[in-house]
Amino acid sequence: MIDIMMMLDDKSDKPLYAQLYQHIKKEIVNGKIAANTRLPSIRALSSHLHISRNTVELAYHQLIAEGYVQSKPRSGLFVIELELEKLPTLSPSKGPTLEISKQEETPMRYDFRYGNVDAANFPLTTWRKLSIQSLQPEHAALFSYGDPQGEPELRYEIAKYLYDSRGVNCSPEQIIIGAGIQYLLGLLCGLLRIVAGNALGMEEPGYDGVRAIFHHHGFDVHPIELEKNGLSLKQLYASESRIVYITPSHQFPYGMVMPLAKRMQLLTWANDKNGIIIEDDYDSEFRYVGKPIPSLQSLDTNHRTVYLGTFSKSLLPSLRIAYMVLPPALLELHHKQDYRLVDHTVSMIHQHTLALFMSKGHWDAHIRKMRNVYHKKQTALIGAIRQLMGEQTSVIGQAAGLHILLRVHNGMNEQELIHTAAEEGVRVYAVSPFWAQRAKAETSMVQIGFGGLTIEEIVMGVQALQHAWFGTTPHDAGSKSISKNSSDS
Repeated sequence: MIDIMMMLDDKSDKPLYAQLYQHIKKEIVNGKIAANTRLPSIRALSSHLHISRNTVELAYHQLIAEGYVQSKPRSGLFVIELELEKLPTLSPSKGPTLEISKQEETPMRYDFRYGNVDAANFPLTTWRKLSIQSLQPEHAALFSYGDPQGEPELRYEIAKYLYDSRGVNCSPEQIIIGAGIQYLLGLLCGLLRIVAGNALGMEEPGYDGVRAIFHHHGFDVHPIELEKNGLSLKQLYASESRIVYITPSHQFPYGMVMPLAKRMQLLTWANDKNGIIIEDDYDSEFRYVGKPIPSLQSLDTNHRTVYLGTFSKSLLPSLRIAYMVLPPALLELHHKQDYRLVDHTVSMIHQHTLALFMSKGHWDAHIRKMRNVYHKKQTALIGAIRQLMGEQTSVIGQAAGLHILLRVHNGMNEQELIHTAAEEGVRVYAVSPFWAQRAKAETSMVQIGFGGLTIEEIVMGVQALQHAWFGTTPHDAGSKSISKNSSDS
């Protein structure tokens, strides 16, 4: 482990976490922090630099997201071995000069990044109008700090929406609004350690960003393997965990939907273990096959479920608005822990604008529209893959959400698939980081997100992937046929 020495500028326009992230990133790129070096713990670095733990946590999250460091279970955060000659470097004598890596010589024409959304269909005119309305003098109270749990008007609208769409039973007082799921999980971790210890079960594979949060807060995360209908309850019981984090509406990353029978069995586990279920209901708005299954929270008569949701995929990630529904016992503990003394992390103006957006019916109309838009994109993606690659690939997780997994049967491993795609100007993404036990990860699979591309871009991107992975180019007439059929779907 190393000491990180730097001066943070409180008066800078750049947030403290961004300053810290940039400093550590620069030290890694320039080789001053070597590969496999263990970074200080969140607690140690916040104490050393006299900054909040949230600031350090946000900086570390960004480093993880960009692939500079990785979290190792029960060990800490370690710098990853990088090909430094391929990274941009800063010349100390001449100031900032960007050295373009060989990997970037081929421009990326199509980026199948999961998390990108269709910003072109964001109702900008309506949002701008409501934002201006929120800035009127009669709403001057919005220019202050606001309620630490989030604005009451927005919490009321969220409670109403969750009941109507997912059957969630809660009052506005049970809802906490925060700047993203990871921030809210950070709040939750402090409560969970008090009531349920530090052993936590999590789907294997599962969202690596969430796993990192739990590791940073000192939890002993037990990987629970997946079955065809969700995580293994047998392994969950054997793990002796009293907390479990799950994505039942659209398992991340495999996309399976947990059936009602297993949901009821999971609630039985919570009662047997006096445990807590963390239900991350992400992507629940975008389900394309079958009828929606009630949320776990709506089935939980013993109040052992924490419910999480976000507006990042349904509106815009940059709004940074997510919410958490606490059961009564955890809500009472939350108040006792003086969390209400912590300033809120989401703009009051954005909160008020979203409350107006929901109360005036724009939200429901937007969700209906985007569900149709994304379904057409997914249909175009899967149709192009099947027509161009046929049985040479297998599509996984098409029931819901804004991404699929693609298993490619050409003998290439994950990195080879990504590299050859990049040579054709297409960016696809690794799946192996979602495994806590990397050795068990599938070796010939990539993640393909489709939210941020047009249907034409999706089809052309798949054509480029077919050429990259199988070395053949579709006939021009066939390509046009695919594009036209996909657009009509």
